[in-house]
Amino acid sequence: MATLPNPLPRLSALDLGLPPGRLVDETDEGPWHEPLLWVTDEQPAPGAWDALQRTAPGAGLLPVLVEVGGGFGGPDGWELAPGEMSYPGDHDPEEVLAEYWEECAADGDEWPGPAAGRPVDADADPESVASAVVDSLLDGGGPLKDPRLALVPARRSADIPAAIGWTGPANHEGDTARLCSVLRSWEERFGIRVVALGFDQLTLSVAAPPTTLAEAEAVAAEHFAFCPDNLLQGADTTLAAYAEHQLLNQPAWHFWWD
Repeated sequence: MATLPNPLPRLSALDLGLPPGRLVDETDEGPWHEPLLWVTDEQPAPGAWDALQRTAPGAGLLPVLVEVGGGFGGPDGWELAPGEMSYPGDHDPEEVLAEYWEECAADGDEWPGPAAGRPVDADADPESVASAVVDSLLDGGGPLKDPRLALVPARRSADIPAAIGWTGPANHEGDTARLCSVLRSWEERFGIRVVALGFDQLTLSVAAPPTTLAEAEAVAAEHFAFCPDNLLQGADTTLAAYAEHQLLNQPAWHFWWD
């Protein structure tokens, strides 16, 4: 993946007021030539994300929660593969989703096309919604068992998974940058932010979620293409049920790949 200069090697000089933590450079092939992310030693307190969200982006770093529990360990054991990632901007998100749909949908079901975006409410800007979702996750309101706060060298939230070489969706897509191209599109259409990563899980905050069933079902089709396991192995196995229970007016989207 094409990258900008990495601020992590000079992290101590950036004066971000960070708690104790460590740099991670482990990949599936051994140490990377530079740190991929920085991770706190302890679970952050509510509000820690919001504080970093105000200061770290100016240094070229973005916050994200990472799961260190759940039996897979932290990012040093996730089989990160930064060398296998392309650049998200090189992919057309609609073409990516259409290709996934063709691979996963039942015979005869045509790709319905991308869902229309929604304007972000002035009272619910993406960073504020992200902070609220993160605090909810830290309070046990989500799939994370033992989260840590991390900093990743990235200019936009959608690029975080590819920037660290995350391979959680490997059974669905080997080049995570293709999925990140979709995340970029969701940034623009729904105000999403990447707020948490696990070994094979991804959580997004959503500043402008669908507010009608018709809108939600259109988004559900994209979710099925993006992460078929959400429906194929989830409680809601139809687009209509998934749209109603998982997407309608929901400020967070969760994805899990088998």
